[in-house]
Order: sequence, then C-alpha cells, then structure tokens
Amino acid sequence: MKLVLASGNAGKLAEFRQLFADLDLDFHPQSEFGVDDVEETGLSFVENALLKARHAARISGLPALADDSGLCVDALDGAPGLYSARYAGSHGNDGANTTKLLHALRDVPDERRTARFVCVLALLRHAEDPQPIIAQGTWEGRILHAPRGEHGFGYDPVFLVPDFGLSAAELTAADKHRHSHRGQAMARLHELLQSR
Repeated sequence: MKLVLASGNAGKLAEFRQLFADLDLDFHPQSEFGVDDVEETGLSFVENALLKARHAARISGLPALADDSGLCVDALDGAPGLYSARYAGSHGNDGANTTKLLHALRDVPDERRTARFVCVLALLRHAEDPQPIIAQGTWEGRILHAPRGEHGFGYDPVFLVPDFGLSAAELTAADKHRHSHRGQAMARLHELLQSR
C-alpha cells in the first residue's frame, strides 16, 4: 500500500520504511505530492497528528501517516509540550530550546525534574476517515542540569533515561529506537496494522 508520510524529515522516513517493510507499506514524503506543513492548531498531540495526516491525505489523495511529539515536564505544568520544537521562539532551534528549558528549571531539585517524551502516530486511510488508527508511546525520564552526550537531537542531551543512567544522547541508536517514545508508538502501530 502506498502511503504519504506527513513530514519532510528524511530520518523519520527511513525509520518508517525499515520498521514497516514486512507489511508491504510504501512510504513517500509529503513533498512528493506538493503537501506543505499544516498549521498545528490542535490542543493535544493527538489533535495535531490528526490535522497533519488529514491535510496530507486530502492533498495527496492517499492514506497518510503523521506524528506529533514533544517533551512534557511536570514541574512546568507539561511545558514545553506541544510547543517543544519552538519553545524558545523559532522552530527547531535545539540549542535555544534546551537553554530555555534548563533556565526554567534552574531552581528545581532533582526529584521534581520528572518528564516524559510523548509521541502520537495517526494513520488515516483517506482524508475523511472517521476511524483513524492511533498509536501512542511515552518515555519517562528526568531533566538533567546540563547536556550530556553527542547523539540524538532536540532535548536528548538533557533527558536522563533512568533505566540506563544515561542521557538519551548517550544511548546507542539501537537502544534509543527500542525504548524511545517514537519507537514505542511505531511498535504499537505495527501491532495494530498486523492484527487487521
């Protein structure tokens, strides 16, 4: 089945192609169909994932898969949350976002620095699909006081994974893929699609 991935991220595209290869799903980036990014006006990760998938399905005429993800910090009432990629203002400025986060938590003790990454995947068979397939993953951790590690992106260097005692940026790619919020959501979606 041919699917449009509501993203321009080449790394995500490769991940989805690899994980779903056994299900004969043929993923294509939204750019192949002239699909631009839709404004994320939802109030939850689920709503934003659905907005993106519906937009891509409507323009491409194909089934569409979208994800929405972010970091939710308990001491900040869930912030940066939906605004994780643009927490410091401009979209995707990892350094500025991390600096702002660490500044906001500067006086917060370790035991109150709990946080989680959240990923929601939404698959629509067509633009008006009333019964989307939704898979979610969460990755529990804690925010460090300073960045550690060279791998990953975004908030990975300041996200401590307690089971490993390492930041997400210190994990191997295989461990991160297996345990991360996105890895969990993708595995759940795979299960849901296999059972259909």
